[in-house]
Amino acid sequence: MARVIFYLAFLITSALFGQNEVEETKVKAAVDTFFEGFHKGDTTLMKSVMMDKILMQTAYKNKEGKDILVTDEPGKLINAIASRPIDQKWDERLLDYSIKVDGNMANAWTPYEFWYNDTFSHCGVNSFQLFKDGDQWKIIYLIDTRRRSTCGKE
Repeated sequence: MARVIFYLAFLITSALFGQNEVEETKVKAAVDTFFEGFHKGDTTLMKSVMMDKILMQTAYKNKEGKDILVTDEPGKLINAIASRPIDQKWDERLLDYSIKVDGNMANAWTPYEFWYNDTFSHCGVNSFQLFKDGDQWKIIYLIDTRRRSTCGKE
């Protein structure tokens, strides 16, 4: 009997972990889709994984060392992408993914380097909050940090 209980517990636990891995893969795919659109200049693709009322913020230190938090309208990013001159290359390179899922909420933590026309510009971390809208993960909140030093590029 103890063996049966052990196997049942093992099967249930395995099924739960397997389901979470599937959802983590879907969250990563939503983040990847966002950046695919970002790099291609395809705002429709970007918006396909964004909720209508997404909150976007940036945290950084100004030249005086003061901590700054800026809240932007999503339209500002979308317009910048849509109107980016053809001779400008924006390349945000994600270095890693740390994804956590709990039911219909997820977080993706993605350290990055940003390259402008193949020249290193800055680094930081993106923190995406996502909501599972039906069967699709959508970004509801994005905050990033930006710094030019302590990036390992000096």
